[in-house]
Amino acid sequence: MKVGIVGSGNVGAGAANAMVLRGVAREIVMVDINTKRAQAEAEDILHAVPFSSHAVVVRQGEYSDLDGCQVVVITAGVAQRPGETRLQLLERNAVIFRGMIPQIVASAPEAILVIATNPVDIMTHLAAYYAAPLGVPRRHVIGSGTTLDTARFRSILGRAMDVDPEHVHGYVVGEHGDTEVLAWSMTTVGTVPLEDYAQARGIELSDELLEEIDDGVRRAAYRIIEGKGSTYYGIGAALARIVQAIVRDQRSLLTVSVPVESIGDVRDITFALPAIIGGDGIIAVLPKPLNPKEQRLLEASARTLRQALDELTAAGGM
Repeated sequence: MKVGIVGSGNVGAGAANAMVLRGVAREIVMVDINTKRAQAEAEDILHAVPFSSHAVVVRQGEYSDLDGCQVVVITAGVAQRPGETRLQLLERNAVIFRGMIPQIVASAPEAILVIATNPVDIMTHLAAYYAAPLGVPRRHVIGSGTTLDTARFRSILGRAMDVDPEHVHGYVVGEHGDTEVLAWSMTTVGTVPLEDYAQARGIELSDELLEEIDDGVRRAAYRIIEGKGSTYYGIGAALARIVQAIVRDQRSLLTVSVPVESIGDVRDITFALPAIIGGDGIIAVLPKPLNPKEQRLLEASARTLRQALDELTAAGGM
């Protein structure tokens, strides 16, 4: 199993390290315009292999070295400049993807592309747009979506409910960003609806507690970035989990960025919904049994993304 990572910054390196520790791949190739950084990260991560109990080769490479990759993770992109608008950032990242996607596909035409570059829903949409003329099926382009947000939700809620987060089944859907939707109505602990579980354990689900958890999930990235400059451990682990589901054909249910034909009055966007992911990429997108309020919020999230895509198209960025 061979996996490529394009972009050897903190997120790409974090993903590679998590893959090594989980034993996700037999070979990991790290590609970056900064070859010294890619080489250094690959060498540093390789030194962790003896502690992982998995035989893994981690090396720096070029686009041509992606040949034979089952999955290529894309974390490359530019950061927002001071005073730069979101549209200007999108235009610059669109230029990067327009040149990068054909090079990846030329070397690894069968690979499934996993996008992590932010804003991830729009960049996943663009990656699929650039890959389609090259023969890449839409099911082979997946964004990390709200996989990390869902993990944050389960972690924080598990702590509040005094239970292992592994047994919290809750989802964050929509945009990976400010308009994301915490699907409280779908949340269970084991097979027990959240409200019933809380009542049985004598835990009050007050408005204050729900708001605190929502803020903990929705504002997590802002707090982490303020404290240390960027987030990478959580997203690295999330990317390793997505790749694991693909290379092992696990048919895992994850909240990844997937194509959405229509939702409410919005058409043709990409954002996070619960989807089954396996060896052939996106296998199925599941129905969304949300309550009316959550559905309205999800449609508002979709409109936010559609507006950004329309602005990018009008600016000639697609």
